[in-house]
Amino acid sequence: MTFQHTGAYATSTGIPAPRARARTRRRGSAVPVLRDLRERGGRGPRVLSFGGGDLVVVSGLPGSGKSTLMRRTAEGMAIDSQDARERWEARLPRFLPYAVYRPLARIAHYAGLRRALRSGRSVVVHDCGTQSWVRGWLAREARRRGRALHLVLLDVTPAAAREGQRDRGRGVSGYAFARHRRAVARLLTSVESGRLPRGCASATLLDRPAAGALMRIAFRDGS
Repeated sequence: MTFQHTGAYATSTGIPAPRARARTRRRGSAVPVLRDLRERGGRGPRVLSFGGGDLVVVSGLPGSGKSTLMRRTAEGMAIDSQDARERWEARLPRFLPYAVYRPLARIAHYAGLRRALRSGRSVVVHDCGTQSWVRGWLAREARRRGRALHLVLLDVTPAAAREGQRDRGRGVSGYAFARHRRAVARLLTSVESGRLPRGCASATLLDRPAAGALMRIAFRDGS
């Protein structure tokens, strides 16, 4: 299935995505595309392909599998806040809690993202869901370079996300997780109703089986 007006398409087994919807925001604007690939038992697309120079933001609850998905599928430049955290963890004593050096890890993450965006290449970016200003930043950058911003949203239950945190041996506090739950729930509700975040040309909804079936997030110029 091909969406030429957004520069994004998915190659799959030939089964059309269920509940796919599109909505025009204003006359003369591009038509945002929503692809709902959930509830297909892993029979979803193997490749999500976007235009060269486009930006892709991967969002969802902590523990939903964003970092795993990016490391397994993202071609080109992938900017994951988890990488910045792990680099700082390797430098500091194990007994030091993450809360102490979290500001430094975040600064390093955003500095890396800024450098990646300045390169002009296609970029896949980790988004925790609570930082809507990051999506705004990416949307402005996409407009500046004349390209598109795309959202890939992982929809997993809070229980599954908590299990994912336990599996990786790293959790978030109850307060922080509640903030994430509210932010991701608002984002999911908005996307499901066809109201994509401002500046997004497309959104793709994935559950765990659909994310597991995905093999590549690719860009057509190979960047």
